[in-house]
Amino acid sequence: MHVVNNLLVINNLSKRYNTLSGEIAAISNISLEVKEGEFVAIVGSSGCGKSTLLSILSALDKESDGEFFFTKDVTVGYMLQQDALLPWLSIYDNATIGLKINHLYDKEHIDYVNKLLKLYDLYDFKDKKPTSLSGGMKQRVALIRTLALKPDLLLLDEPFSALDYQTRLLICEDVVSICKREHITMIIVTHDLAEAISVADKVVVLSKRPCYVKTIIPITFNKKLSTIEKRNTEEFTQYYEKIWRCLDVII
Repeated sequence: MHVVNNLLVINNLSKRYNTLSGEIAAISNISLEVKEGEFVAIVGSSGCGKSTLLSILSALDKESDGEFFFTKDVTVGYMLQQDALLPWLSIYDNATIGLKINHLYDKEHIDYVNKLLKLYDLYDFKDKKPTSLSGGMKQRVALIRTLALKPDLLLLDEPFSALDYQTRLLICEDVVSICKREHITMIIVTHDLAEAISVADKVVVLSKRPCYVKTIIPITFNKKLSTIEKRNTEEFTQYYEKIWRCLDVII
């Protein structure tokens, strides 16, 4: 029997901020396990602490209580809501900037970036500036920049929310397909319950701030279904209603 091991373990993680009006608790004793290759969606009310959790896991925020640890050496990729492309650089230079910063600008990684540019029909635009691209194309460049490092764990913080509905569906399917093919573990924070259900192996529902884990709902679909096809199933409706009832407020 094949046993899937945990990649990430979170134990009683808490976070407080000091403000002029006093101390504010953002996260309260979150415990969670994420297995290798698992797709985890995190949902909860606006401002409950979802993005704060990702900032801690990505080491952008280094001050918290409790602990989290990876069970092996991992490379973490973090993709934000905004594409954050540098307007004075070409598409190619934007896609490879992380490689240069991390001293990974070698043939293996460059070939991988070129492969992704071709996959997303961006190779012919590689010498152009970001202003020549649509919003969806810019977000694909941001995705390539993140994937170029070949992360073991991909953190996604509302990465598709600024896109139109159709583009959002297509890029979401792209991300899921690549992560499955490359065996990348994924944690996505989203306000979109449909998105959470269609991509995740389990949905983690957080309480209002200071957030804790209210419940974890395993998600099971026919593995042959795409993220778009899942939305048209009876199971999808059942999961949606179940998660909706668990939320503290409308998100």
